[in-house]
Amino acid sequence: MPMNKEWLHRVKRWETALWETCYRPLAELSLFGFTTFKHLTPGQALDYPFDPMPPGKPWGAKWEYGWFKTRLVVPPDAAGKRLVFTAEPASQEPSPGECLVWVNGKAVGSLSWARHYITLDTNAKPGTEFDILIEAYAGHGKLLIGGGPHPYDAVRVPEPPAMQCVVGPTSFGIWREGVYQLAVDFSTLFDIHNGTDPLSLRVSEIAQGLMDATLLVDPELPEAEYLASALLARERLKPLLACTNGATAPSLYAFGHAHLDIAWLWPLQESARKMARTTANQLSLLNEYPEYRFLQSQPHLYTMLRDHYPEIFTELKSAVASGRIIADGAMWVEADTNLSGGESLIRQVLYGKQFFRQELGIESDILWLPDVFGYSGALPQILSGCKCKGFTTQKITWAYHGGEPFPYNTFLWEGIDGTSIPAHIFTDYNSLTRPSALLERWHTRLQSLGIDKMILSFGWGDGGGGPTRDHLEFLRRASDLEGVPRVRHSSPSEFFAHLPPADSLPRYVGELYFQAHRGTYTSQARIKQANRRLEYSLREAEFWGTIASRISNQSFTYLTLQSLWRTLMLHQFHDILPGSSIQRVYSEAETALANATSETREIAQQAANSFLSDQEKINASPGTLTVFNSLSWPRTTAIMLQNEPVEVTLPPCGWSTVRQDLPVLNMPAIDGLAFGRGAALPTRAEPALLENEFLRAVFDRRGELISLVDKATGWEVLSGRGNRFILYKDIPSAWDAWDIDSNAALQPVSTLEPVTIDVLSPGPIIAQLRIGRKISNSTLTQVITLRRGSRSLEFSTTLDWQEIHRLLKVAFPINLHASEALHEIQFGYIRRPTHRSRQYDADRFEVCNHKWSALVDELHGAALLNDSKYGVSVDGSTLQLTLLRSPIAPDPQADRGLQEFTYAIYPWVGPLADSRLIQEAYELNIPPLIIPGDAGEASLFNLDASNIILETIKPAEDGSTDIILRLYESLHASTICSLATSLPLQSAYQTDMLETSLLPLPVNTGKISLTFRPFEIKTLRLQLGSKKIKPH
Repeated sequence: MPMNKEWLHRVKRWETALWETCYRPLAELSLFGFTTFKHLTPGQALDYPFDPMPPGKPWGAKWEYGWFKTRLVVPPDAAGKRLVFTAEPASQEPSPGECLVWVNGKAVGSLSWARHYITLDTNAKPGTEFDILIEAYAGHGKLLIGGGPHPYDAVRVPEPPAMQCVVGPTSFGIWREGVYQLAVDFSTLFDIHNGTDPLSLRVSEIAQGLMDATLLVDPELPEAEYLASALLARERLKPLLACTNGATAPSLYAFGHAHLDIAWLWPLQESARKMARTTANQLSLLNEYPEYRFLQSQPHLYTMLRDHYPEIFTELKSAVASGRIIADGAMWVEADTNLSGGESLIRQVLYGKQFFRQELGIESDILWLPDVFGYSGALPQILSGCKCKGFTTQKITWAYHGGEPFPYNTFLWEGIDGTSIPAHIFTDYNSLTRPSALLERWHTRLQSLGIDKMILSFGWGDGGGGPTRDHLEFLRRASDLEGVPRVRHSSPSEFFAHLPPADSLPRYVGELYFQAHRGTYTSQARIKQANRRLEYSLREAEFWGTIASRISNQSFTYLTLQSLWRTLMLHQFHDILPGSSIQRVYSEAETALANATSETREIAQQAANSFLSDQEKINASPGTLTVFNSLSWPRTTAIMLQNEPVEVTLPPCGWSTVRQDLPVLNMPAIDGLAFGRGAALPTRAEPALLENEFLRAVFDRRGELISLVDKATGWEVLSGRGNRFILYKDIPSAWDAWDIDSNAALQPVSTLEPVTIDVLSPGPIIAQLRIGRKISNSTLTQVITLRRGSRSLEFSTTLDWQEIHRLLKVAFPINLHASEALHEIQFGYIRRPTHRSRQYDADRFEVCNHKWSALVDELHGAALLNDSKYGVSVDGSTLQLTLLRSPIAPDPQADRGLQEFTYAIYPWVGPLADSRLIQEAYELNIPPLIIPGDAGEASLFNLDASNIILETIKPAEDGSTDIILRLYESLHASTICSLATSLPLQSAYQTDMLETSLLPLPVNTGKISLTFRPFEIKTLRLQLGSKKIKPH
């Protein structure tokens, strides 16, 4: 290298000295303050008494905040200088804490582990007074993510001490701007020197310049002479910083960003403050750096700022209007896309874009999901349908356990239905901007050919408060500096606008599977169950509320459920729903989701009640129930009427009435399904057997399924023992709540505890066995149900889970061969390998499903259905549903306690198209809605193709009386079908998912002809007449 070791050591020492001498303190300041658990405004805080808070004073209970104030007057020796302030009112090792600072009543920025100084004035004037107010967070203890084994008797996540922090030093002083600028110059060139070809002329010239600079600048001189020597050193380095790139330098499209997790290792209340701190920081930087632009995603964060910090929000809106703050990202929150339902993902984008447009006057058109744990193959169609122009992330590059590298940075991403959208994978969402970081961004790209530009997202995330002056000063030097990529201040939208034509990009087909964090399909099972229940409760409330608004003048608009949808969307954030947050996040989330579910069910019940006559509302007919079916096919179900099981067949998208006084309800059979009560059909239970007209299930003394036979053909469904529980040691080496390591499969734990089995219901309508057993330290009870007329064998499970670092699966080996398994995702399914032939096959040892996974050959199939379980593995012919985990960090009590869930094995003989698999999975998850009283019978919509699913009925978002329908093709089959309705249909339109871009559809006597490509989603807008439908 051009520098010998002696010079190299000298240059490093001088670089450190420059950075350490930027700040010259002038005086210490005294703090006065108080502590509180309340979320106060500055005005409210100033009404409290402030007591002396000297350095070293302990304070800070768990979740507590402190308010501090001080005052200073600019002294004469600071005249004309940059005056700064620093404080550590919530000091604790290793962090100085996080604070929001107001100066003379205005929020100006934050102090944190990433930023230590607040600029008071860039041209100080003696005698000027500054009143400083600080809100500081004490914290909530040590933040742990786990990883590796844990001593048996050790505390998993210790509680914090009664006083977590102490008041640290507070001072103000001069920021030696000339020294600071030299430090940035020096580090810029030193980075290029260290990251470029050591034999190049460029490195030789930089080496000589840096050596010379150390001879010119002398930190040991008195103040004026030191500053003068710094100017001389800058002049020496100036020519080296003026060298520009050649024609082939790549480009980085740069913007500031502060990836802010809405909840993670802190609760929601702290996220509102983090948003305020971050925004205040960035607004201050925008005033000083006119070229700078900052990306702020996630409308939910905007609402937090609007509700708690309206003055900051007003400034933010102004910066958005001027284009300095980039309001983009498309979704309401940066949601998990593996676990969230299909309609939920559409609403995330629909309501996210709606907020950006209505509140900020911005059309958001890029989906920004930098930190989500994998990306569903349904997303391209959803994004295209919501008029998004691109998708970008960096998470796929985080394959820290290895695996097959992803091949592209910039590509055309094709989803399961064939829709494609431009996509870009960059390599860090909170990058530094020193030349070494810029070079790393380019050198760690995934593809070497066909790429000349990448996104550069820079700044400190979460509590760091976004970019600092350092980020922007380095970028000023690197805009076109020889030796580093060109950098332009830009935006995600501009980056996508400058990509080559889409047809020239490489194409990638299918999901973007993340080769880590597989445990997030399972961790925090209760929150996943609550999410699914609320998704389907919202579906029911929206369905019946919309219909009631047109049939019975019930008050129901697009605003009725808005706050409840926002509750759901908030908790689909990628560190809440996946199960990777602290305990308080989940205690609050479970309450919020349970309350929302209760409210949606009440709304659905009220809508259903509106279909009753006035007389029935006052005095419902005794022994009479009306049963509602929102699904788009007829279904037969068993309900309890006067403590007696009753079978009822319900019409599609309609309802029927069940009367106690009628022994058999003479309603015509639909598709061979009977309707009635009390008929003696062959469904029976014995201590080791369940049997109906289709299936014969035999159990051993351990409650394991040793035979499941299709009675019509004699096909033995199982190739081994089914309903077999397998317990594994589950100790991830890195991220406890996030990961399942592949070697967990090598660590089974014995589960040979005694089992009890008895008959709970002998039949004839419902046959049930009950199993009781221990699994390690946990207690399990199962009710195994086989209903008359059903091919689904259900396992309703109650489990008092008391494990640590364990993983529980249930296995069903299927007697057929398939090299791929089918796994339901949003609006369709995806095929994944059942073998480990190549690296990418082996990488997918644990995957995500929604309501089912299946093994299928041309004439047989068997599916494992579930009501709230997402993790699944398929090795060979064995379906293994992942039931529970027990990570110890960041929530040491994750999933301990009572768990209730249902899964089912569903075999069939015949092709998949005739299997009713989709219908069975929906029916397991959506029970019929039942109200007392007689509302007659009605069917509102009917489809003549069983693979077309009517997923959603909702009010139009424009406030009109139009009805929106969302349908999709579910079995990967091109389909022409007819949608019929008994509603007074006047006109119909096909729209995009934003409910715009109307395409008229022909209507013929209440029928609409529709053509679907495989897995296509269609959104229809129906305009109805005033005629009312009367149930018969």
